Amino acid sequence: MQLSIYSQYFRYAIPTVAAMLVNGVYQLIDGIFIGQYLGVDGLAGINIAWTMIGFLVGIGLMVGVGTGAITSIYKGQKNISAARQTISTGLILLVLLSVLLSVGLWHFMVDILNWQTHDPHVFAMAMQYMQVVLFTSCFTLASTAFPFLMRNDDSPALATYLMIIGGCLNIVFDYLFIVVWEMGLQGAAIATAISQGVVTIAGLSYFFSPAASLRLTLADLRFFRWQDIRQIVLVGLSSFFMYLYWSVMVALHNSQFAIYGGTTALGAYTILGYVVTFYYLTVEGFASGMQPLVSFNYGAKQWHNIKQLLWLAMGLSVSFGVIVTLVMNLYPHDIIAIFNRDNAELSDYATYGIRLHFIALFLDGFIVVASAFYQSINRGKKAIGIALGNILIQPPFLFLLPLSWGLTGVWLAFPISNIVLSSVVLVILYKDIRRLFYSAA
Repeated sequence: MQLSIYSQYFRYAIPTVAAMLVNGVYQLIDGIFIGQYLGVDGLAGINIAWTMIGFLVGIGLMVGVGTGAITSIYKGQKNISAARQTISTGLILLVLLSVLLSVGLWHFMVDILNWQTHDPHVFAMAMQYMQVVLFTSCFTLASTAFPFLMRNDDSPALATYLMIIGGCLNIVFDYLFIVVWEMGLQGAAIATAISQGVVTIAGLSYFFSPAASLRLTLADLRFFRWQDIRQIVLVGLSSFFMYLYWSVMVALHNSQFAIYGGTTALGAYTILGYVVTFYYLTVEGFASGMQPLVSFNYGAKQWHNIKQLLWLAMGLSVSFGVIVTLVMNLYPHDIIAIFNRDNAELSDYATYGIRLHFIALFLDGFIVVASAFYQSINRGKKAIGIALGNILIQPPFLFLLPLSWGLTGVWLAFPISNIVLSSVVLVILYKDIRRLFYSAA
């Protein structure tokens, strides 16, 4: 008996969200170790380093989501040979991009870090982290991409287990390198690199094993379909732009916090960033659980199923955003204390930030699902437009509001830009839904 579309969605979404939550939890654990044992300088250092790491994660996500979506469309069309060749192309693309990105980091990371902080100690700690990332960027890209590829290969549960293993390893090695061996942010970077390396090796092994429905052989790696690269990039580019937006906005916020609040304000922003990341990854799980099914049903022209999937993912994402905002406002001091041992000033800054910065957090969920929907139906340009809108709308608020309101204006730039962008996306999405669903009915 065939499962209902809701059962199919939760079959993908539950393990995907669980995996993303594990990913979010071990990033939170990173923050806890750093905040408790390295203090506000450590929090500030990891934050300015993460502006570049987010860029790497975005590239890995672009390849993973783009390759996975195109693969699912080929499978929906019963073109298994093309689907297998697309997987091969995605793997080779990951290798090529990791080399290029490592060279780019080598040339620009000092300037990027210097731009975000005026504190030499914070800069030195961030450099410790990035010197490790420089040589392990291939693991960052691949460990991000493989879970998406595996989910689109009908193995969502296995992809979840793989991420859980990586997350648990990261927690163990964080304890060893930061607490036991006192290696600071360099230790945190090594712990992450080891866990990502394990995920990469396991994910690659999967696609050469009988467990994969699109099983590869070494001979398949000869296939590098140039015609697929454009589609992979076009479909996955909005995911990259979403992370590019996150990286650029964090960098811009860091520079503004350095001006209007100093290192303590930057540390407070880092604490809030861990919470936003936790929410964002969960919403990505809701959206990613929708993506393979929407792509398949789009290839099969099952319009009613697509509509149901979209509303379900959208409702879950927005509702979860409301819950996170309420919890953060009800228990701010308890949550901040997880990352902060005894710095009262840091606690005050973070509490004030929670009251202002999270007002419209739930709209991030709406934006992420809308972008994933366009990716899933092979409308990459629309998805890219949403991501670019995110990047272009926020900076004017971020630089103009503080001129009148100081630090308060820095905190408010994020929610105000979310409200503006969501209003525009809502109108576009409504028109496209009517055109796609009702004209096809």
